[in-house]
Amino acid sequence: MNERAYLDIETSFYGQITVIGIFIAPDNFVHLVGDMIEEYTIMRALDTADVIVTYNGSRFDIPIIKKRLGLDLRSYFKSHDLMYDCWRQGLHGGLKTVEKKLGIGRETEGLCGRDAPVLWERYIRSGDESALDLLLRYNRDDVMNLLVLEERLRGQETDGETVGLLNGRGSR
Repeated sequence: MNERAYLDIETSFYGQITVIGIFIAPDNFVHLVGDMIEEYTIMRALDTADVIVTYNGSRFDIPIIKKRLGLDLRSYFKSHDLMYDCWRQGLHGGLKTVEKKLGIGRETEGLCGRDAPVLWERYIRSGDESALDLLLRYNRDDVMNLLVLEERLRGQETDGETVGLLNGRGSR
């Protein structure tokens, strides 16, 4: 196997998992949304992976998944948290702060983690599909930029195929 899965979650104001984004290179991207989020769908999306890559996932994403779904991903997969790699290189702050320091762009520039529950509430309360679409694009940026960040930290550049995905030419 030896596949790396890049994972990021979004939560509601109440700590419920609203979106899980998972990317396995070169072109396997999955969004699990709302009621689709359950142990089976997560494990199915990760079925070719043996390492889960996150940013602050060891303190947020992975424990939240365990608390909310009873699924301990660390029992099935190795975990690699890029935040600690960043710290070792003197890069501190959240994912967006580190992206800015390294010149990594994103389609949803200007949005931050505090916007995710607001967008989810707009979608749930009024059926605002544009809010859900923006939330999914925001999550996709987070997930895809984990790969870019990992490669930057290793001193590598992304290939054209990955850059194409980052620029919105990949599937959703």
